[in-house]
Amino acid sequence: MKALRKYLDKIRPNFEEGGKLHWLYSTYDAIETFLFVPNSTSRSGVHIHDARDSKRTMTIVIFALIPALLVGMYSVGMQHYLAIGQEASLLTKFIYGFLAVLPQIVVSYVVGLGIEFIIAQIRKEEVAEGFLVTGILIPMIVPVDTPLWMIAVATAFAVIFAKEVFGGTGYNIFNVALITRAFLFFSYPSKMSGDQVWVRTADTFGMGKGSVVDGFSGATPLGQIAVSDVSNFSEFSFRSITGQSLTMSDMFFGFIPGSVGEVSTFAILLGALLLIITGVGSWKTILSVFLGGAVAVLLVNQFAQNTIMGMPMQYHFLLGGFAFGAVFMATDPVTSARTEKGKWIYGFLIGLLAITIRVFNPGYPEGMMLAILFMNAFAPLIDFYVIDANIKRRLKRATTAK
Repeated sequence: MKALRKYLDKIRPNFEEGGKLHWLYSTYDAIETFLFVPNSTSRSGVHIHDARDSKRTMTIVIFALIPALLVGMYSVGMQHYLAIGQEASLLTKFIYGFLAVLPQIVVSYVVGLGIEFIIAQIRKEEVAEGFLVTGILIPMIVPVDTPLWMIAVATAFAVIFAKEVFGGTGYNIFNVALITRAFLFFSYPSKMSGDQVWVRTADTFGMGKGSVVDGFSGATPLGQIAVSDVSNFSEFSFRSITGQSLTMSDMFFGFIPGSVGEVSTFAILLGALLLIITGVGSWKTILSVFLGGAVAVLLVNQFAQNTIMGMPMQYHFLLGGFAFGAVFMATDPVTSARTEKGKWIYGFLIGLLAITIRVFNPGYPEGMMLAILFMNAFAPLIDFYVIDANIKRRLKRATTAK
């Protein structure tokens, strides 16, 4: 590492003002700060020094996402071999899923980071680390069959119009990864219905035999209950893509079809634990999302007229993107509420809205995306009224003291 440090110091003058590559300074700075801690510090005024910067914060979030990503990749491979009726080892299933998801990750990072580097060069600014997390979130919240060109177009749209036009990392109003998914949902609804999942069955990677079709769609557990004509939930049974009954254990550990990041609640909770311990994610926001969802489910259950209205809260929490959204999307420090009381209100309303959309919009049984994006718009307003109420309370206390 010392040799690398010396090499970067040696070539640095080429990228500074007056150097022959000065127009690439933002790129050089991004690579240098990614590899090493910046050695520039404040020398005047009162400042609070912290070992954690945005790069380390983003790194912690990525580590928290890894369990859900790995289990999701395994689930893709498992669904493939279930679909073609073949036995395979755990490693074989994982490798298949890894090769299916990897191109989406690559496209997401190449397009998103490419745009951010270009804009940073034009503005002569530093390249922020915000997209390090967004780039891995995007492949985790879209179906595995989403064409790569669609991911590229949606990512470009989200980075340019939901982030850079607002000023870049730290200034965006809406969660960039969710804007990518929303763009795909409204532009290409056949790919993002929310209730169907595509299972890869072709021998795409030379790891399966006897495949006769390229793929087929099967209803996700949420999709199954949304179209069910059973009037009582107790009579309903969730089924796998091969028609076998799904248990709560299958749903909790991730042995169900769905988007890569949402299938395993267990892996998501592991990530939540890391975020809470490190202080990167707010436990208040996470808990309040589940509290809001629980209240909505309890209210809806009292007036159940169909299967999904009668579904108990544990199924709502285990299925779809509810847990993933609560842990990794609602806690986004840029687009969520920042006041302590505001976090409770913000998370509670997300959970309430997500369940409401699920239950009363059977055409779109996954409501977490819309709930979070809607509350992103109201997060500043929530913080404003929380702070305003605090100011009035202090003024009243000061007046009384006189």
